[in-house]
Amino acid sequence: MSTAPSSPNTRVRRLAERAHYDAATVHAILDEAYVAHVGAIVDGLPVVLPYACARVGDELVLHGSTRAGILSAIASGTPVCATVTHLDGLVLARSAFHSSMNYRSVVLQGAARVVDDQQEKIRLLDALVDHLLPGRRAELRASTQGELDATQVVAIRIDAVSAKVRSGGPKDAPEDVRPDLWGGVIPLVCGFGEPQPDASTAGSVAAPALRGARR
Repeated sequence: MSTAPSSPNTRVRRLAERAHYDAATVHAILDEAYVAHVGAIVDGLPVVLPYACARVGDELVLHGSTRAGILSAIASGTPVCATVTHLDGLVLARSAFHSSMNYRSVVLQGAARVVDDQQEKIRLLDALVDHLLPGRRAELRASTQGELDATQVVAIRIDAVSAKVRSGGPKDAPEDVRPDLWGGVIPLVCGFGEPQPDASTAGSVAAPALRGARR
């Protein structure tokens, strides 16, 4: 665990012993994420919206409609905050106060850049598609110019960033420990369900989720 945050704004103050600032931990959490919640000030008001995301190198890549409010604000240089959280378990203590959750989270702050170069835009969109389901992009047709024009791609550098992780069981106060009351962790797992083909899919076609499942 690193104890050197890259920015005062990303220093974890509450339960600082759970903080991580090293690239390996941050990247591992981002690489499991499908959605980042992105916050910015839009027309004087705070707005937070979820976006599909993927880490590509040292940047977190987001995409959406060119008409999206937050992405349009980003284009003008508005500072943003992006967060990712994986909930790994419910921690059931013998008091409400000490009950908790096991989690892995990342908070990323900074200014995002709008990707204008068309070849880079295509490369990042391709990376995002393959992040969601590895190998899927090669099965699809190329994006049309109209689709590219309607899609905004932005990237946030992963430098002003912190991770926070909780694991393990409950931390009961000694006076609350009761053998007759259950305490412990209920794990929560995210995974692929049984693929559900649409009416146009031939019965002999293998489900890509079975080939590309990562967790």
